[in-house]
Amino acid sequence: MLLEFTKMQGLGNDFVVIDAVAAPVELSGERLRRLADRRFGVGCDQVLMLERAPAGSQADFRYRIFNADGGEVEQCGNGARCMARFARERGYLRGPRAVFDTAGGLIRLRIERDGRVRADMGVPRLEPGEIPFEAPRREATYALAVDGERRTIAALSLGNPHAVLQVPDVDRAPVAELGSRIERHPRFPRRVNVGFMQVAGRNRIRLRVYERGVGETLACGTGACAAAVAGRLQGLLDARVTVELRGGELTVEWEGEGKPVSMTGPGEVVFTGEIEL
Repeated sequence: MLLEFTKMQGLGNDFVVIDAVAAPVELSGERLRRLADRRFGVGCDQVLMLERAPAGSQADFRYRIFNADGGEVEQCGNGARCMARFARERGYLRGPRAVFDTAGGLIRLRIERDGRVRADMGVPRLEPGEIPFEAPRREATYALAVDGERRTIAALSLGNPHAVLQVPDVDRAPVAELGSRIERHPRFPRRVNVGFMQVAGRNRIRLRVYERGVGETLACGTGACAAAVAGRLQGLLDARVTVELRGGELTVEWEGEGKPVSMTGPGEVVFTGEIEL
């Protein structure tokens, strides 16, 4: 099959975006992995698909996310910002606002005048059963045994599960080694994204994220939100935080429990093309 695509990126977190609004597109796990392959395909962290919204939905469109390993996941914040720009540039949106239906729930976005996109990521889910994470009760932090060592993590969901560790120096954090072990820890039945957070002040953190099914990426939007929420719950951060990722910066805002968390950042087209699958 000949497939048209658009390559996009948000702070270096890169995507292959497929327009499935006019006609449905079905891609097997093998084809998804081929698209994501950086040597034999286009190359990306995730494949994103824009579809018509389900009947009766409050959303403008359905937004689906597939990791580089071919598995479908619930949410991707950097991808959502790119999707808003994609839908606008395709002429599907008449105004600056969009509502997407995802496997992790509805997500509302607004394209700002400077071209950045503000995404309302919903209310963080903090109860262990909603993450999901195996724990007898909710805590601000949890002890997690990893290869015989005790690690302290925060655990929450932004439509997808996140574990957040505080580290003294994010540049020296063992992201690949420890991230891969925590990603598949048995206490996270659906696996987990792992954030390594260095607190640089009450309104600034530095962050690296090991994403499930992908590995370390240059940026992770839901990971940035999860880190900001975790830090605020521990009394370390203010309501508005700049999150410095390897691909650039995001602004995350969260007023506290029961309130939605929002992030603002870029989403840009890199190139368009076709690939024979």
